[in-house]
Amino acid sequence: MQPDQEGHPEATTEQLALEPEPVSAHETDTHLKAVVEAIIYVAEEPVTAAQIGPVLGQPEEAVLRVLAQLAADSNAPDRGVVIREVAGGYKMGTKPEHHEVVRAFAKSLKPPLKLSLAALETLAVIAYKQPITAPEVMAIRGVQGAGVLKTLLERKLITACGRKSVLGRPILYRTTKEFLLQFGLKDLSELPTLKEFEDLRRLALDEGEAEPHPDNG
Repeated sequence: MQPDQEGHPEATTEQLALEPEPVSAHETDTHLKAVVEAIIYVAEEPVTAAQIGPVLGQPEEAVLRVLAQLAADSNAPDRGVVIREVAGGYKMGTKPEHHEVVRAFAKSLKPPLKLSLAALETLAVIAYKQPITAPEVMAIRGVQGAGVLKTLLERKLITACGRKSVLGRPILYRTTKEFLLQFGLKDLSELPTLKEFEDLRRLALDEGEAEPHPDNG
């Protein structure tokens, strides 16, 4: 190695090749976006900035900024998958305008897991009237529905949330986080309209789903 004009050894070509180039802020942000997107992709449940930050050694504010960028990017017209806020976290899913095509494709692969008409009607009553007791649900629907409530509880779409301060202290029911996930809702303020629930009911009828007994979920 020959010294330079100031007496310092000159770096060889091999040494220059081994020295890492400085990483720009843009490259760091690009990498962070890619990693956060990968985490959302593999996560089964909605993830939050508070969960992602410590894993990546990043402040929550930086992760929130990246999540907002990913959500905005995924809303582009040429993207079929969107990242949006659901049930307090961020989740990846298909865009609403593509649901019919995706649903048709999914149905061609395996039979879909569906709710009976009785279960769907009961779920709608609970969603809009919660917290509500079983007798109140039955009074609105005009039929007995103990079996339906059992089905909704087993599927974790509803849960008990205390007892009403009346004679007999009946159990109160409300919808769950799983309900938000199944319907792709951020929170209860995004509940489907009554018309959308009716459309779901009509879809079940069109597909010929039988309802052998009002109590059968």
